[in-house]
Amino acid sequence: MQSIPSAASDDEDNLDANDAAEEKTRSGIQSIEVGFRLLDVLTNEPRAMMLRDLAQRAGMSPAKAHRYLVSFLRLGVASQDPVSGRYELGGFALQMGLARLARVDGVRLARIALAQMRDRLDQTVGIAVWGNQGPTVVHWMESSHPAKASLKLGDVMPLLTSATGLLFAAYLPRSKTQPMLERELVAMKRTLADVEPHFAEVREHGAARVEGMLLPTIHAFCTPVFDSTGELALGLIALGHEGTFDTRWGGEIDSALRECARELSYELGYKAGER
Repeated sequence: MQSIPSAASDDEDNLDANDAAEEKTRSGIQSIEVGFRLLDVLTNEPRAMMLRDLAQRAGMSPAKAHRYLVSFLRLGVASQDPVSGRYELGGFALQMGLARLARVDGVRLARIALAQMRDRLDQTVGIAVWGNQGPTVVHWMESSHPAKASLKLGDVMPLLTSATGLLFAAYLPRSKTQPMLERELVAMKRTLADVEPHFAEVREHGAARVEGMLLPTIHAFCTPVFDSTGELALGLIALGHEGTFDTRWGGEIDSALRECARELSYELGYKAGER
């Protein structure tokens, strides 16, 4: 008499099959990952490369590198100079990059990244962009101990007394900031020569910091995110109360903002060292 498989046995077989399929998905295709080491080298090298140099930088033999490059040439991901024999990224690589840039939304990416940072550090964070009136707050997330700062979405930050303003004044072309800058200088009875050292300090540190300047006992950082052209795209803000906010350069908050800004700049197509 033929035995009938139990329902439990069928379920176990299905689970095993699902687990195997999931594991296969996680493992990926190693040869693709290995081949992309060559594309990574070409992406970060400013000039076309000889096969031996490219292979060495990618950590593989020239023969192995050549096999991958043959396929990349066929697909248009890589190209080869017919005279020198040097390799470079191909036209399809350019189309992929342009397609990515056309679809990327810097503010959306920043909101996701900052939400994770806010939860990890429990600090108030925000995003600012350059608007018609100046550096404008477009996103705000408070910590569990909100800073009593009267800031809201759409607020335009002053150029000379806020970390956000100092960042934009330091990195944007003067033609954009000049009208606002002149108004603030007149109101504060100061000259451009008085404030230029502050802008230089921002560029030297690669970020802006204020300690109780705009609001007493409230400290803040603003860190730049650059786009594919090397221009300032947006500023990442973190602020908090005196005593609970680490104002040190290289401290926990400064370091977290910088790492977040580096990753976002990369997503927007910025290549480090272009500025």
